[in-house]
Amino acid sequence: MNNDLFKKNLNALQRFDSLFISLLNEKITYITYKSLKSSSGDIIPVFIDSDHALHSLVDPHREAKRIINTLTDEGFIVVLGMGGAYLIEAALERKETSFVLVIDYNIDGISELLCFKDYTKIFNDPRFHILIDADDELIGQFILNHYKPALYGSLSTLLLKSRTNSDIEKFNNAVNAIEQTIKTISQDYSVQAYFGTVWFSNIIRNLIYTNFDYAPHPLIKHAAITAAGPSLNFQISEIRERREEFFLLATDTSLPCLILENIYPDAVVSIDCQHVGYHHFMSGLPETTDLFLDLASPPLIASQSLKPYFFSGNHPLTGYINKFWRSVPEIDTSGGNITYSSIALAEKLGAETIELFGADFSYPKGLTYAKGSYVHPYFEKKQNRTCPLESLNSTFLYRTPLIKKNIHTSWYYENASLSFYREKLEAKTKTSDFKLIHKQGWGAPIKISSKSSAELLQTKQQENLFKYGKCQINAADFLADYRKDILSLPVSGIYNEKEKNIFTTLLPAAAALRRRSPELNTENLLEKTKEYCIKEIDKVLSIYTH
Repeated sequence: MNNDLFKKNLNALQRFDSLFISLLNEKITYITYKSLKSSSGDIIPVFIDSDHALHSLVDPHREAKRIINTLTDEGFIVVLGMGGAYLIEAALERKETSFVLVIDYNIDGISELLCFKDYTKIFNDPRFHILIDADDELIGQFILNHYKPALYGSLSTLLLKSRTNSDIEKFNNAVNAIEQTIKTISQDYSVQAYFGTVWFSNIIRNLIYTNFDYAPHPLIKHAAITAAGPSLNFQISEIRERREEFFLLATDTSLPCLILENIYPDAVVSIDCQHVGYHHFMSGLPETTDLFLDLASPPLIASQSLKPYFFSGNHPLTGYINKFWRSVPEIDTSGGNITYSSIALAEKLGAETIELFGADFSYPKGLTYAKGSYVHPYFEKKQNRTCPLESLNSTFLYRTPLIKKNIHTSWYYENASLSFYREKLEAKTKTSDFKLIHKQGWGAPIKISSKSSAELLQTKQQENLFKYGKCQINAADFLADYRKDILSLPVSGIYNEKEKNIFTTLLPAAAALRRRSPELNTENLLEKTKEYCIKEIDKVLSIYTH
């Protein structure tokens, strides 16, 4: 055993997990690998039991470069199997490479490898990271935490085949964990790429509406939520008859449908960051109706109320505001649609029972929205002789692939998005502490996970969870400090804990800017993102100071 080489490598790994380091300190067994020299004079790990070499016995560097040359612009590289690290070295030599994650198994075998060659160059490279004997959940969580498509571009997985073939099941599980995580990240990133700059702009402008003390919103017990599915057309009569029985919470899309019938909800919820959401408020906001908004909602909508109730969704900047300025109630918006978020809000307000009206999650009989919703007057104004109302409705309906399904004596259309929304709601009912009653209409049925009354009583939080913390400083001062922190972010990309918090808030905006300018490298993209965010903050600060 080369004790000096082992200690040298071990010392270079000190920046990683301490448990990982302690396991590497165990006694070296030499039952997994031996080493040979290639024709080029390089050290090659070889399996003792099979005599299979992990790299080319002729020239491992040339072999590694051949594999790396198959990549194009991928900045995040996952290497399965460490071996002699020739593939890792070649990946780090690429100028496009921003992050290299190595996944391997058998901590004792890794200890043996550290005795064969000097790995300190790659271990000391800040782009290098390693996971040993990690389960699928840890692999997925690591990639979720570190892979930022806006900065790194595409992700590529490279296999050291002589290593992965010796432990096929574990490495196959790792590949599956990576693929499933990438699907999750891709969905989120595609949204960021379209709305990242809008989120940033709206959030910092809405701080002016939250720069005062809030009294906690009163608790509610029985809520009714209205969505704007076509079934609301015939269900609205029941809502009118039972209006005094519940706290009526309207999704923004259903608000004009209720107003058309002279029904005024107790509250309305909006999460859309686009100005098109203002169409839902063209009929006005009743004076007695509370307005609940995501902090990323357009300020134009916020201006509809003298004191809107803001909440924070899944945006990094709202998380930063919660941590460093004032705590704002957090609402689960992961369902991707307003109905899901409205249910999460009702839960936060203390609702024990929630009745759901107009939630079709489909297009029953080819109908899109209930009477009174913004789509109908919008299309009526847009129609002309060459593009009649029927054509506009058909274009809207068939804009995505549809699946026709039958229900009782009727039928409905369903697409991938509506199916996803429904499934997310179904999953939420399995873990929630309220009773959900879905008023079945013409659309897709919802499979609700029912709980007994005893279970609900045991899990129900008997407290108001929708409440605000105190402002630590004035909103203008907070934005000024935030501006300074953005300016001071180091170009190197190596951040301390505070800088990481700042950097994370910029990622959605960076995703949007990369979509517009895909040719930007990581450093230029970060500078462009900083410039955009500072310019937006300056616009808001100019309002505060005048």
